[in-house]
Amino acid sequence: MLGFLIGEAVRDLRRAGRVAVSAIVLITLSLAALGGFWLLSLNLERAMAQWRERVRIIVYLKREPASREAQALVARVQAVPGVAGVLYISKADALASLKQLLGKDASVVAQLPVNPLPASLEVTPAADAATPEGARALLERLSSLPEADEVAGSADWVERLSQWQRLLTTIGLGIGAVLAVAAFLTVTTATTLILHARRQETEIMRLVGASETTIRLPLLLQGTMQGLIGAVLALTALVATHAVVAPSLEPLVNLTLGLGSLAFLSPANLVALMLAGALMGGLGGWLARAKS
Repeated sequence: MLGFLIGEAVRDLRRAGRVAVSAIVLITLSLAALGGFWLLSLNLERAMAQWRERVRIIVYLKREPASREAQALVARVQAVPGVAGVLYISKADALASLKQLLGKDASVVAQLPVNPLPASLEVTPAADAATPEGARALLERLSSLPEADEVAGSADWVERLSQWQRLLTTIGLGIGAVLAVAAFLTVTTATTLILHARRQETEIMRLVGASETTIRLPLLLQGTMQGLIGAVLALTALVATHAVVAPSLEPLVNLTLGLGSLAFLSPANLVALMLAGALMGGLGGWLARAKS
């Protein structure tokens, strides 16, 4: 029985001809567009996760505390909501860091009569505070410390990157949705043409007692087959494009986003795209079934 249904579906697919090919092409384009934007969004999300971990807020102190005072201050700041970690940097440590940063020009520091750098606290925000709203709230809490002279740090640039990610995802979903609608409407047209082409055959099958499922199921299967073929072609295009383009883009991505490599879609993502293709084709077959 299953072999008969699949055979009928394949024959119906051949009958559809160019219309079926058009449907497969549209499904391929819609899934390739969706997968491509999904891939961009995935890598931007990875970059944001890394950058959020690097967000630091510097609290410059009015004066350098004694050793015990510094320990107590660190413990107090550690207890502030939104703080994941605190590192105390003395005036001497700050000067040493400056010398290391200057490199060959470090001799300039030796000419200074006194150490002009203030002691400070390097605060690592918790995950919920590494956003613009969370960072602003944390900045206010740290600024209210009696020992704080100035507080520097922001996560606004992380939010801007997040906005780009949301924009790309929205564009990808929009393009994919438009092409998807065109695809399953084309599948519907192809299946409707098949219904008209086999009207006499269908009537004969009904007369000899064939069930409605036996008559209709091949039409649904051929729509699903178109969707699966389109999905396989789209995934093949995504894999090939990633293999060719990723190696040449990775140096630029490493420089701008800090990612060592461009990740590809996970197996779950690939399965989701395959199911989306099958659903697209199946919907087309179902619409034609509803019209018949």
